[in-house]
Amino acid sequence: MMSPVAIAVLSVSMSADAFAAAIGRGAQHRPTVPQALRSGLVFGVIEAITPLIGFALGVAAAGFVAAIDHWIAFGLLGAVGAKMIWEALKRDEEAVEAADAGGKAASRGLLALVATAVGTSIDAGAVGVGLALLDANIWLIAACIGFTTFALATLGLLVGKAAGARLGKIVELVGGVALIALGLKILLEHLGVLAG
Repeated sequence: MMSPVAIAVLSVSMSADAFAAAIGRGAQHRPTVPQALRSGLVFGVIEAITPLIGFALGVAAAGFVAAIDHWIAFGLLGAVGAKMIWEALKRDEEAVEAADAGGKAASRGLLALVATAVGTSIDAGAVGVGLALLDANIWLIAACIGFTTFALATLGLLVGKAAGARLGKIVELVGGVALIALGLKILLEHLGVLAG
């Protein structure tokens, strides 16, 4: 059973990619508050669905991996966190500017928004697999992830409008570190090193 603090950390960490992407979109498109709310809702709904899909896949495989489930959960959370840290550290302003110059008009549409939301939520599917192995309350966690992503993506769009894309890199880095820490905590609890 995950504690409320662990669920909150997981929700914020899973929202970090969407927040970073939303800052970039906000800097590029300068949305109004209603536009930011609609875009945030798209991010939130998609981010809530992907851990459910991952959880279903994890439940199907849980019987085969029961003895090492905590290692798998640690590995998945650690890998997702490391990927977020890597992406935050390798992203440079020239790549962002080149992407922006390549298609401002095309990236304004709903299809581009959905593609961005799906791209930032793939990691949540992997986390959903790990949560199935931990027998976590996926409905509560998916709802928390979805709501947090909605709130942070909406905020990110508005912050990006005002502050530009640089803040997104820092958020992604912090989210990656938090995911690795959460995975380590789960592993240490299951090994009996920490009290659950």
